[in-house]
Amino acid sequence: MFLSCGDCLFDLFAMPQEDVATVGLSGRVGGSPLNVALGLSRLGHHSGYFTKMSGDLFGERIRGFMERERIDQRFLIPTERNTTLAMVSLGPDGSASYAFYIEGTADRSIEPEEVPSALPADVEAIHVASYSTVTEPTATALARLLRQEAPNRFISYDPNIRASIEPDLDVWRQKVSELVPLAAMVKASEEDIAQLYPGRAVDSVVAEWVAAGAEIAVVTLGEQGAIAATASGVSARVAGRSVAVVDTVGAGDTFQAALLAGLKERLSLSRPAIAGFSQDDVEALLGFAVEAAAVTCTRKGADLPRRSDLGLPPLG
Repeated sequence: MFLSCGDCLFDLFAMPQEDVATVGLSGRVGGSPLNVALGLSRLGHHSGYFTKMSGDLFGERIRGFMERERIDQRFLIPTERNTTLAMVSLGPDGSASYAFYIEGTADRSIEPEEVPSALPADVEAIHVASYSTVTEPTATALARLLRQEAPNRFISYDPNIRASIEPDLDVWRQKVSELVPLAAMVKASEEDIAQLYPGRAVDSVVAEWVAAGAEIAVVTLGEQGAIAATASGVSARVAGRSVAVVDTVGAGDTFQAALLAGLKERLSLSRPAIAGFSQDDVEALLGFAVEAAAVTCTRKGADLPRRSDLGLPPLG
């Protein structure tokens, strides 16, 4: 089982309106780590979610969504705080920018003492990402969970920088330096790297993260594909896929879910297994993730692919 943790919100897309006094919104369940849980479930893997869940209308819809998508809800903490909302604007190339309504909301309010003292034995991997790793008290709670579980479970981390929520990039840098050593796998986008470390080469950041303790570090390069390096000294790069882009919402999360699913299906969801990877192994893993992310780019919003969309048979 994969346990994803943190952000849980609704993305609200503005619809064209003739009357300037009206706003039409199209809403969709979102949140980076929740998208990862969705992607894993659609790829046939048991996934669950750990966050604090609102009892408002949006929270009820998110629970219904989780039930429909077979995302395990047993780790949710109920609260009457409101659900986080994100206003999404799309650029001419389909790229997304976000404005968040987030003060005092549910997913930002996990207290450290609400972290489970023990997880079921079937939880193989834990994934954390984005603003929930830097906004308190949830950030301290998730860091506590990772320190507790890193010795026994596979840890996956995606900084997924959201400077509109936490504009102090030093806070993000400090968190990255804290969590990377706990993570077996770190994935970031080149945009994340540019924000965190202006002027630095992506390769040098990947090498730094591996040296700090990550078993594999991966950076997505948009239409140019992705690169990765392992602690055993293997590096690889794969090209992107040419597709008609509708928008890029959820593409990075699809990539992350495919990485995790790919490791699981290769019986490689562990540090020792990754340590034994060849360049061909890393390229195959990256290629699968690029292919999955490309499918999401052809759809509106975070509509992540199922196995059939990737030409894969059902899991036995």
